[in-house]
Amino acid sequence: MGMESSGSTRSHDGRRTLGRSGIEVSALGFGCWAIGGEWASPDGQPLGWGKVDDDESVRAIRRALDLGVTFFDTADAYGTGHSERVLARALGKRRADVVVATKWGNVIDEERRLAVGSDDSPEYARRALTASLRRLDTDHIDLYQLHISDADPERAAQLRDTCEEFVREGLVRAYAWSTDDPERAAVFAEGEHCAAVQHRLNVLQDAPEMLALCEESGLASINRSPLAMGLLTGRRGPGQSLEAGDIRSRPPAWLPGFGDGGGADPEWLARVDALRSVLTSGGRTLAQGALGWLWARSPRTVPIPGFRSVAQAEENAGALAQGPLTAGQLAEIDDALGR
Repeated sequence: MGMESSGSTRSHDGRRTLGRSGIEVSALGFGCWAIGGEWASPDGQPLGWGKVDDDESVRAIRRALDLGVTFFDTADAYGTGHSERVLARALGKRRADVVVATKWGNVIDEERRLAVGSDDSPEYARRALTASLRRLDTDHIDLYQLHISDADPERAAQLRDTCEEFVREGLVRAYAWSTDDPERAAVFAEGEHCAAVQHRLNVLQDAPEMLALCEESGLASINRSPLAMGLLTGRRGPGQSLEAGDIRSRPPAWLPGFGDGGGADPEWLARVDALRSVLTSGGRTLAQGALGWLWARSPRTVPIPGFRSVAQAEENAGALAQGPLTAGQLAEIDDALGR
């Protein structure tokens, strides 16, 4: 299904609405995981993307603002609070011009930069919200997201009700669940102020069931891993090692496409190569083509690629001017991948 179904590709004006919330955002968001810097689990598993230069992160966010990006997605866990602080510093007085999404559910030790577990209690949700508001230097979160992807659905129903309380109190405008399970996402979707689901989606990893739920329930589809953890940027070669503090150097079970030791999986790289000519047509970079696929895939998608530099911010934001791929290009890609 291409954008043609909603009045040709020209209907892409660079903006999207977050589900039924009425909150308007740029069609491209920026994911703030990488700018959190290094953090880990207690057993030493890296959970960040390696070292980061905060001044460069701030410059990149401000450049994104200048290029029309108005949606920033972070989490309390990213760098155990560091990503939220850097985002607040970069936004400064422009906080009112943007839509800020953050997440809760992981328990963090800020001193040791460790993720030490998770807590799905309503009481913890309130403590986490209070802490995020402080780090983000704001009086409200635009989109508050549950970060425990496999939380118990009955417990999630309680947390959905807790989020409704936050909305009534003016602390949160809308909420979502970050999960790849459509049945779980449907539990949150029952809430009046649920606006979205954040889930994995990229040209190599389609999610038709989740997109169908978004369509049925009137939710935005916020796409994490829109560039397949960097495989769709064209910068990863086979056997290229990654720095020790990068999660991809010791990929957990949920992160396909990378072998232990950090090299990109040759089979995945072959798939990227098969799509290269379609994705880079019309002067796009590979990453811009991958983002264009997401916009063409559904009118509800808001991809949130990560970034660590002004150059990456400029390349990602440059996809907005290119817009979605065509229905014909979508079909070519499906053929190339045997879908």
